[in-house]
Amino acid sequence: MRQDEIWDADTAQRYDTPGIGMFAPEVLGPTVDRLVELAGGGPVLEFAVGTGRVAVPLAERGVPVTGLELSRPMVERLREKADESAVPVVIGDMATATVPGEFSLVYLVFNTISNLLTQDEQVACFGNAARHLAPGGRFVVELGVPDLRVLPPGQRAAVFAAEAGYLGVDTYDPVRQHLVSHHFTYGEGREARLGRSPHRYVWPAELDLMGRLAGFELESRHADWSGAEFTAESTSHVSVYRMPAAG
Repeated sequence: MRQDEIWDADTAQRYDTPGIGMFAPEVLGPTVDRLVELAGGGPVLEFAVGTGRVAVPLAERGVPVTGLELSRPMVERLREKADESAVPVVIGDMATATVPGEFSLVYLVFNTISNLLTQDEQVACFGNAARHLAPGGRFVVELGVPDLRVLPPGQRAAVFAAEAGYLGVDTYDPVRQHLVSHHFTYGEGREARLGRSPHRYVWPAELDLMGRLAGFELESRHADWSGAEFTAESTSHVSVYRMPAAG
């Protein structure tokens, strides 16, 4: 599936879940707090800004935010919350598109870099972030840790969620480091809705090498936005990469 097929008008209208999931205050609050801190008062750029889940509250905190987004329907949903003057958006691919200006912080949240399905595209994304940063600027990536330990020998699929009205299943291609998340939603009847999203999963060490290729140094890595210690059992990480300062 192409990314423009996944992030279509139907997905954009269903994406926001106010108050719960990604939009829960206990999830969104620490994310925005940490990004305000890392921005250091400078302008920031969000790759794959989507419907503005993070960008809008960040702008409301007084941080100048610009977005880069491939999906026009997602931007149309964002425009229901904030106009162009509050959160300007450039339409384009986060691996290649250029946004006017220079930024103190570029960030990618909620596994978005995995939407780039080749290593070359992910490497290019790091390079694109570096091109948009001022000396000493930071690039922040929030990403899940691949959980291949859930796969029994010889199996290529694992259930990651099973709850009332919803079943989530990941299928893996370990050779290409690909997985497809299958989202089944259903009621009491016989019909169900299926949504699918392909990803290229990335190990933290591979991500660090991408950073080095683009001229970054790893500044910090935590298990979440609140600064919890990253360990061998962590299921996700927030990694902060920094460009050398001028001079």
